[in-house]
Amino acid sequence: MLLYVLKLNQNAKMPEAYGKYYAYPVITQTVGIDGLAGHMASHNTPFSKGAIKGMITDMVSCIKELTLQGIAVKIDDLAIFSIGIRNKEGAASEKEFTIAKNIDGFRLRARGTGEFSAKTINLDATLKKATALLGDGTTPDTDKGTTGGENTDQGGSGTTGGDNTDQGGSGTTGGENTDQGGSGTTGGDNVNF
Repeated sequence: MLLYVLKLNQNAKMPEAYGKYYAYPVITQTVGIDGLAGHMASHNTPFSKGAIKGMITDMVSCIKELTLQGIAVKIDDLAIFSIGIRNKEGAASEKEFTIAKNIDGFRLRARGTGEFSAKTINLDATLKKATALLGDGTTPDTDKGTTGGENTDQGGSGTTGGDNTDQGGSGTTGGENTDQGGSGTTGGDNVNF
């Protein structure tokens, strides 16, 4: 079950979204490679936690190596990993373009695929308002057991769903926008190298 909180958009530069509330996911914990290996080992696998951790560690290293060579890596039913470029500003012509002046850096892009695509997640995910579990007494929970199709524009940016990838025609599919709601996307899966 996914927990969410409501945040007020306070970005006056987005008049259609300004002053409106938008849902944001609550991340309750982060599991590292060691924790993931332990979790996987508990699923009746013949591999030990150590063997699984070694394979995952090697996989991470190889994904980084391949993506830095401009190769997209697809892990079926999870994501397609690739490198994106963060531009500072555009150049008036190709001749005036320089890496130092026009490129801000790089990011890791991860676009959900197969059983983990935005379309499938919409069917599988369930939502519950975090305040209903935390008991802050603000508003009653009206979303008990709500499933799928509940995506709202994240901060009024005109994008919905998934993992903030900016790849191909998929658009931004992120569950994580900025805390201001609509002042841009800074999805948690963007990693600087």
